[in-house]
Amino acid sequence: MIKLAVSGACGKMGSRIISLAKRDKDVEIVIGLERKGHPAISSDIDGIRISDDDDLISQADCLVEFTESNATLAHLNKCVSLKKPIVIGTTGFDEKGFKLIEEASKHIPILFSPNMSVGVNLLFKLVKEAVSILKKYNVKIIETHHVHKKDAPSGTAKKIAQIIESVNDRKVKDIESIRKGEIVGEHEIIFDSELDTVVLKHSAKTRDIFATGALLAAKWIVSQKPGLYSMEDCL
Repeated sequence: MIKLAVSGACGKMGSRIISLAKRDKDVEIVIGLERKGHPAISSDIDGIRISDDDDLISQADCLVEFTESNATLAHLNKCVSLKKPIVIGTTGFDEKGFKLIEEASKHIPILFSPNMSVGVNLLFKLVKEAVSILKKYNVKIIETHHVHKKDAPSGTAKKIAQIIESVNDRKVKDIESIRKGEIVGEHEIIFDSELDTVVLKHSAKTRDIFATGALLAAKWIVSQKPGLYSMEDCL
């Protein structure tokens, strides 16, 4: 059985990861981490002790991280010092943050993905295939999320743009970010020409698709060598 620490344990993603882990005989949540001053510190949630002490990561085989960029980078440093693998689903990193993650991957296994959903990672593959065929089409990305999401464009939209640019060697300038209601996440890629329009779209119905993917990633990354991995590697 793999022992996991979950950072952002009381958040929307962290709480779903903990809930789903209870149904998974292959994993055990041993600690839930939250920021200093969080009202849940020292309490139990679903039988998991909530703490702000990141030294407790030492009790786990892997850390699953869904918080914000500064907290993630601090926990990343702790994982390096403890030689613990980490799964990062946090988005909103700047170039310096990405470089710090790359540097840390020389010392520990890191699975870093802006989207842990199996369906979205299939979408990445479909986008790559589509752009290789529809080279002369104009491309637009529309991403829609709940009003609480801080970063825009989303990490997933940025990843889609990177895939398109890597194949087509053309900068994606048209990314529309919409924030409304409690929408979990929608990503639409529109390939448009004078003759026709091709649309690829993924809509998340529940955060459980990300939580399920995160648990899958954690079970996979614990047996890997130091390096920077993606969900594509895991799948």
